[in-house]
Amino acid sequence: MKKLLNTLYVTSPGRYLSLDGENVVVLENESEITRVPLHNLEGIVTFGYTGASPALMGACAERDISLSFLSPSGRFLARVSGEQRGNILLRREQYRIADCKEKSVLIARNCIVGKIYNAKWVLERAARDYPMRVDVQRIKAVVSMLEDGMAEARKCSAADHLRGIEGVAAAEYFSVFDEMILRRKEYFAFSGRNRRPPRDPVNAMLSFAYTLLSGMCQSALETVGLDPYAGFFHTDRPGRASLALDMMEELRCVMADRFVLSMINLGVVDNSSFISKESGTVIMTDEARRSFLSHWQKKKQEVITHPFLGEKVEWGTVPHVQAMLLARHLRGDIDEYPPFLWK
Repeated sequence: MKKLLNTLYVTSPGRYLSLDGENVVVLENESEITRVPLHNLEGIVTFGYTGASPALMGACAERDISLSFLSPSGRFLARVSGEQRGNILLRREQYRIADCKEKSVLIARNCIVGKIYNAKWVLERAARDYPMRVDVQRIKAVVSMLEDGMAEARKCSAADHLRGIEGVAAAEYFSVFDEMILRRKEYFAFSGRNRRPPRDPVNAMLSFAYTLLSGMCQSALETVGLDPYAGFFHTDRPGRASLALDMMEELRCVMADRFVLSMINLGVVDNSSFISKESGTVIMTDEARRSFLSHWQKKKQEVITHPFLGEKVEWGTVPHVQAMLLARHLRGDIDEYPPFLWK
């Protein structure tokens, strides 16, 4: 349970929310865990199916406090919001900026700066921690290229140019991704990113992790009242949650890629965890997928210090913090959107 930016997060799935006077009360097995005055809150996000009392839902609606329900894994289920806090003003501003290339690129480039920065950090961390097991010079050469790309992205003012910068940076990063695979390299060989379908075990896991991360970002955006389908970097396409993909860019390397590498390097997966089909598609077995999800859930519960807020948060709430920061920028509360720059 954590209170961030005037939003209460209830991450334990067995907890029930009720109302007592002007307080939200968090209960577990009918025992009070804590209580928070409603006047201190702008939103409440609860993970699980235990629910909340109708009295609390009514009080939140009357006081314009957004009450959002997510599944234990973080999938968005529903939101109770007051008449004024229907987020129409926030969404209108989102749509206005999304339709303005000059304004949308200012947000998009921060997302891409965050992506390149985090890719650089992941590579630097590997070179520092395993200098005898990786090609340090090869990694340093790519890090230098990423630094140039990040500097170029910071001053970029055209969407097409920004996409080109992002594409080059991603290609450079994945060109040395295999260096960070330290175990069973003969089986977990990686020669580049491929998808739809993935054609090797590493890409199969990356695609699965990206799917999970994308769902987390979409739920986070829904929770703060933003439209996950109207993005600033990814173009509109029916059925594509473009804004969720925008936010996901800065989190791919530190949340998904590092997780996949840990699954390989810690020996959690091996050659029995995958099935190769005649078409060339490689998929995870049901047992491997269950193990992957179990470790993913544990990873989400790890506590870190958010680099912008300076507060302790769980990895699983990072997309929610970033969504709140984006909403605050769109409302004019902060001058620009601060991407997640991991340290």
